[in-house]
Amino acid sequence: MDGTDAIDPTGDPRAAVDRLMDGLRSDLERLAAIPSVAFPGYPEEPVREAHDLLVGLLRDAGVEHVETLDLPDTAPVIFGEIPPPTPDAPTVLLYSHYDVQPPGDESLWKSPPFEPTAIEGGLRARGIADDKSNVIAHLGMLRAFGGRPPVGVKIVFEGQEEYGSPFDGYPPTDPERFACDAMVIADLGNLRPGTPTLTTGLRGAAEVTVEVRTLEEARHSGEFGGAAPDALLVLLKALSTLHDVHGDVAVEGLRRDRWTGAGYTDEEFRELAGVEEGLPLLGSGTLGERLWSGPAITVIGLDAPSVAGAASAVVPHARAKLNLRFHPQQDPNEAQDLLVRHLRSLKPFGVALTVTPGDTGPGYEADTGGPAYRAARAALKEAWGTDASYVATGGSIPLVNGLAQAAPNAEVLLFGAQDNLCNLHAPNERVLFSELHATVVAMCAFVREYAADFRSGS
Repeated sequence: MDGTDAIDPTGDPRAAVDRLMDGLRSDLERLAAIPSVAFPGYPEEPVREAHDLLVGLLRDAGVEHVETLDLPDTAPVIFGEIPPPTPDAPTVLLYSHYDVQPPGDESLWKSPPFEPTAIEGGLRARGIADDKSNVIAHLGMLRAFGGRPPVGVKIVFEGQEEYGSPFDGYPPTDPERFACDAMVIADLGNLRPGTPTLTTGLRGAAEVTVEVRTLEEARHSGEFGGAAPDALLVLLKALSTLHDVHGDVAVEGLRRDRWTGAGYTDEEFRELAGVEEGLPLLGSGTLGERLWSGPAITVIGLDAPSVAGAASAVVPHARAKLNLRFHPQQDPNEAQDLLVRHLRSLKPFGVALTVTPGDTGPGYEADTGGPAYRAARAALKEAWGTDASYVATGGSIPLVNGLAQAAPNAEVLLFGAQDNLCNLHAPNERVLFSELHATVVAMCAFVREYAADFRSGS
């Protein structure tokens, strides 16, 4: 769409987005066909191919200033900029990423993961929801305005988000580049299809390793079992103290608040998590408290003899890796230290544990009272026809904190074209055209409303 076919910056974007959808679908298919996995051991060429395609699409959408940030130890980051149309117009930063998760076991896919395949109401492919649909949604907004939106725009398309990247800490070192009044982090989506959703909180994360060594080497369980200290029993005894009888985290000091936003029903969550029939969910209280505004501790790795190769012997050494998720506003070092101190205070059967803290990442909680949030609520209602819900996520997006440090006064909005039924990171990932269409409409309405609100100074 060229500038002569662009929408009126003050008008209804829906008709323009309708006209754009065929092209957006085509470009999404082109992008999703590129296996842009930025994990070690995967070829770099597809990541560069996706980068080059997006640079061309941005220029075609009217973004004259496009450059690549080639930083050490990470895939190239695309940076684009459109100046504000007037001195009193705000600037909005748009973020997405063009790399994808590995496809996993391809035998579990109903179609090849990098052959975008039509499904009822959408497309299936690895990365088509997370996060290439959101890259295309940003492009759709720019096309709808013919490259001349009513706000200044800064574009950040990252190429190594899924594996993790040093780019997370880069924005505070170059704050002028990332300076803005609001940012739309499009790496999330709706609670369910058709339910407009703003994610306002991200739980923090920390890792801890706990290790037990009791014997020089394994000893015959018939000769020594019953008196020789079994390292695996010691470790299991320690791990059992992390939760109470209901399954709630029992580590003192980890913050848990009442959740007042929207949430899943138990039935939705069971289906999403694939809980076996007849089994209970862990913990007490609302799902929002258990998943978003309270802590979770998961044993994500265990070093112990395998069942298949087990010998009749007392285990001399065992080790576990723990993943802690904590309240968005709790300090990550404090949260990790609480878990470390809990474990170090234990001496199961009189045996001390070796506890080693690992990586941490902060959570994030947005201030929802500013003009960008007013504009976003109006925009999402316009796009989906119903009021937006507030949710949080138990996952983390480390770059959010880096961007927030670079632009500390900017409002941070998290929404996009994914939905929580899209199978992101799992086989048969998909995106729905209804969600992509509504997201483009919402982004167009957001910049329109935000520009008007910002100029009014209200």
